[in-house]
Amino acid sequence: MTKRVKAAIYQAAPVPLCIDYGIERLIEQVGDAIDIGAELIAFGETFLGGYPLWLDEAPGAAIWDHKGTQALHSIILDQALRKNDPRLVPLQALVDASGIIVCVGGHERVRSTITNTQYIFRPALPPVLHRKLVPTHGERMIWGRGDGSTLEVHAADWGNLGQLICWEHWMPLVRAAMHHEGEAVHVAAWPTVREVHLVASRHYAFEGRCFVLAAGTIQDRSELLEGLARVGGDVDALALIKGMPEGQLQFGGSAIIGPDGVIIAEARADADLLIADLDLSAIGRGLAALDTDGHYSRPDVFELRIDRRARTGVANAIDGLAPRTRRKSDKPAD
Repeated sequence: MTKRVKAAIYQAAPVPLCIDYGIERLIEQVGDAIDIGAELIAFGETFLGGYPLWLDEAPGAAIWDHKGTQALHSIILDQALRKNDPRLVPLQALVDASGIIVCVGGHERVRSTITNTQYIFRPALPPVLHRKLVPTHGERMIWGRGDGSTLEVHAADWGNLGQLICWEHWMPLVRAAMHHEGEAVHVAAWPTVREVHLVASRHYAFEGRCFVLAAGTIQDRSELLEGLARVGGDVDALALIKGMPEGQLQFGGSAIIGPDGVIIAEARADADLLIADLDLSAIGRGLAALDTDGHYSRPDVFELRIDRRARTGVANAIDGLAPRTRRKSDKPAD
C-alpha cells in the first residue's frame, strides 16, 4: 500500500527578539497549515526569536564589550524557551487536537547559555529536541554547543522524521548518524536557503534517500526594530540595529525535495506556504540503487560511534559512578 504524507513549509518572517508574541503568531500560522490539510509543517532556523542577523550585518558587533551586542544577548537570554516552558502549552494543545506535526526552531536557555534548538511537536507526546552541534563562525558569540543526546528522530505513523540545522548538513558523520535512523522525511532548517544551502539539502535527500523540507525565513531590518520595541527597547541595541543595512536581510528560498534530489516545490524571497503530497514509496525505489546505511556502507571498513549522553559538565556520584573524595568538612563530628 502506498504511504503518503502532506507536508508543508511556512516561509514567513519571524517575530525578532519577542518570543512571547512569536509563539502567538506561530499558533496562527500552524492553523493556516491545518486549514490546507497539512499533516507536517516546517519553519526555518530560530523562527522563535529570529536569527541574530546583527552578527553578520552590524559593523562592530563582534568587538569586545560591545554594548549593543550585550544588550541583545541579554534580551534573547531572558526571552528564550525553557524546559517545559508554559508558553508552549497552547501550541502543544493545538498539535494534540489536530494531529499535525510541527517542526520549528528557537532560542533555548540551558542554565545560563543560549542554544539554537529545533523542536518537533507531535500529538500526545513531548517534543523532540535537537540542539545545534556547532554554531557557525560568528554564531559562537551567542549559542553554545549541543551534544549527542539530541540526535533523535520522531517515529510517525508514516515513517521517521528527523531534523538538522544549517551547516550541520556539511558534517559527514552527523549525516551518517541521521541516515542510520532511516528518515522518511528530514527537516533542514536554514535562515535563508541560499544556492549552496539548496545544494546541501538536495545532496542530503539523494544521499539519505528521504524527502527534505529545506525551510528558510524572510526578515527585514524594520521588523528587527519592531521586535526590539516589543521587548521594551534598549538604546545600545537600537543603535546597533540601526547600523545594519536597511531593507530585506533574509530571503527565503525554501524548497521541498524528493529522495532523488529533485525539487518538488520551491519558494522565492517573499512569504509563501509550500505544500506537497509526498509519496513515500519513492524511498524504497531509490534504495534499490543506493543505501548509504546499508549496501553502500562497508561496516567491515568503517565504523561510527556516537556518544548519546547528555553533557552537562557536572557529574554526580550516582548511578554507578565512583564516589567523591571525602572532604575535611565531611568528617563526622566527634
